[in-house]
Amino acid sequence: MPYLGSEDMVRELRRALSNPNVQSDHLRYRNTILKVVRAMSQGVDVSGLFSEMVKACATVDVVQKKLVYVFLCSYASLNPELSLLVINTLRKDCQDPNPMVRSLALRNMTNLRLPSLVEYVEQPLTAGLRDRAACVRRVAVLGWAKLHKLQASSDIDAAVVNELYSLLRDPDPVVMVNCLRALEEILKEEGGVAINKPIAHHLLNRLKECDVWGQCEVLKILERYRPQSEDELFDILSLLDPSLLSPHPPVMAATLSLFLSLCSGLPAASLSALERVRGPLLAACGSASREMRFTALCHIQLLLRSLPGLMGAHYKRFFCGYAEPAYIKQRKMQLLVELVNDENVALVLDELKGYCTDVNTDTAQAAISAIGRIGRSYSDRCLEILTGLLGLKQEHITSAVVQTVRDLVWVCPQCSEAVCLALEGCEETVQDSQGRQALLWLLGVYGERVSSAPYVLEVFIDGLRSEVSPGVKMELLTATMRLFLCRPAETQDMLGRLLHYCIEEETDMCVRDQALFYYRLLHCGIEETRKVLQGRRSDPSLGVLIGRPAEPVNQWARSFNTLEPLKQSAAETESTSGGSPEPVTSVPRPNTDLSLSSLSPSPVDKVHTVPLSLSLSPALSPEEFERLWLQRQGLHEHVHCPAPPRCSPQSLQAALQLVNVQTLAFTPPQTLPWRVYLYTHTRNTHPVMEGAVDEPGVKVTLKQQPRDDTALKGFLSILATVLHTLSSERA
Repeated sequence: MPYLGSEDMVRELRRALSNPNVQSDHLRYRNTILKVVRAMSQGVDVSGLFSEMVKACATVDVVQKKLVYVFLCSYASLNPELSLLVINTLRKDCQDPNPMVRSLALRNMTNLRLPSLVEYVEQPLTAGLRDRAACVRRVAVLGWAKLHKLQASSDIDAAVVNELYSLLRDPDPVVMVNCLRALEEILKEEGGVAINKPIAHHLLNRLKECDVWGQCEVLKILERYRPQSEDELFDILSLLDPSLLSPHPPVMAATLSLFLSLCSGLPAASLSALERVRGPLLAACGSASREMRFTALCHIQLLLRSLPGLMGAHYKRFFCGYAEPAYIKQRKMQLLVELVNDENVALVLDELKGYCTDVNTDTAQAAISAIGRIGRSYSDRCLEILTGLLGLKQEHITSAVVQTVRDLVWVCPQCSEAVCLALEGCEETVQDSQGRQALLWLLGVYGERVSSAPYVLEVFIDGLRSEVSPGVKMELLTATMRLFLCRPAETQDMLGRLLHYCIEEETDMCVRDQALFYYRLLHCGIEETRKVLQGRRSDPSLGVLIGRPAEPVNQWARSFNTLEPLKQSAAETESTSGGSPEPVTSVPRPNTDLSLSSLSPSPVDKVHTVPLSLSLSPALSPEEFERLWLQRQGLHEHVHCPAPPRCSPQSLQAALQLVNVQTLAFTPPQTLPWRVYLYTHTRNTHPVMEGAVDEPGVKVTLKQQPRDDTALKGFLSILATVLHTLSSERA
């Protein structure tokens, strides 16, 4: 939408810029140019004044030059022919005695970003690299990066690259850092700037001269360098030691990231560095910047994976402030859950109880969920708080409590008695679909102990026509079927009405298919139905507790000081919300003996299975796996079992995780032969295995270091069992 009165305004400005009386008055001329720039910033199209503004750049006034250059850089792409007129003035300014004018001319010459002007820019930039003023060299170095970005397809002169490498020893630290960034951009296809021993030591010795941004850039690039001896490694660590306690969080984080990279083979040194940054990280949690606080909290959560007790004595620092945003409060509550122990559990639960009535519903629900996770270890105290919250009769609080106790009794069945007593009357308050699904699940599983369960389900069935959530309908079907098995006299009539409606009138195909499944299951007999619906309700060996075994630092070191901890935290939050708890029964547990009781027996020769371990964050990435794969010799085996060519990668991955085998990468499902890279490890060996699925069967190439025939045969037996199971399910 054009600015109102823009044509009259442009006409008036052109008249003023062309007026000799205005041009002769230096102050009036500058104010007119200022009006042009102000109009441009307000959205007025003043591109028609380009020729007048080109004339205005021929001045000795630095302020006027800056104003004119802002205009020219904004409209140069719209007037490429007239932009040639600017080059002569800019090239002339590049030889001005004033270094500020020279740097200003170089900067704006590269900011024009016109491919037709590249040949006019190269010579001033080359001269700028040798300029006696540091401010000019700074601009010239970055100018070459802009020039390369403008013509990425053309090769840059090797002499310029050598010149930039030589400027790494420039006395000005900003020039040095700018050279690193420019070389990174120019040599991107070659892997970036090459860091050898002299360059690395030079950068380390001058690290203190750089500003915060420069130190972060240098530390990040130094992660590519690998010391050639242990003495050199410890010398580098000694130089970096003061930066671990830097008052600037970005410098501290970059230093710790470099520490972890260098000490990948020294676990003790890595853990010592993590303990030393405790103070700076806690200080960052009190930063005035909300973004800084949130980032520090996410990185502390990452560190606790290897040092669970790192912040144990400072748990009060993670209590929430009244004015803090909801996303910071929720992250602090997650940390409080990980820091709970016998000494502070009372204080932490009392603090979380106060958050449950927060005006922000998301914060209140997060606090209730946090209490539920603590309840896995301290069930009695947490159940008392949760059942007390039900008395508030607040919709969002009651819904969150019902969902939380649903997850809690799945892990801790001993809490079911207290939960059943607290469910009376909850159906009147719970209105959202997630809360109703949780309530229906509880009534279905523990309906025998809840006296009002049939009447509550009947209310849901009577209002089924107005129900819009397919998830609630499917949960209602399952709950009614389960309650029918334990209280048939009270439930038979309502079950018939429910099945009739879902089969004959329901429009959602998922609900209709589930109703048909239950209808046909009832025709098979009550005993068969009981076997399906009243199987094992929870895994008694799951043993979920607060905290987790300490992970090696190497598993997450590469993601430190990146955006990955922030994304991982968001993914964990999403994965814990909603849904019935059944899908989490088969959570892979590390360092446990392999059990194949849940899979169909395989016709292949049985061998003694070996205990395989699974890490959800494997030490090998797909790229490392492929590099390691090519370095080793392998043996070929043919597993005599039907291949599942129509099996989705997700189904295969889920099945293999049940037997502690990690899927690292696979080819697209349509390709033949379909190949998948697998990884697992035993207590003594670390086999690396690749499988290729084709029509006649499964061809497996196995590579292992050191060789262990028992482990290899065990893996083949496990793989054959999994594939037979998938094939039988497809059939």
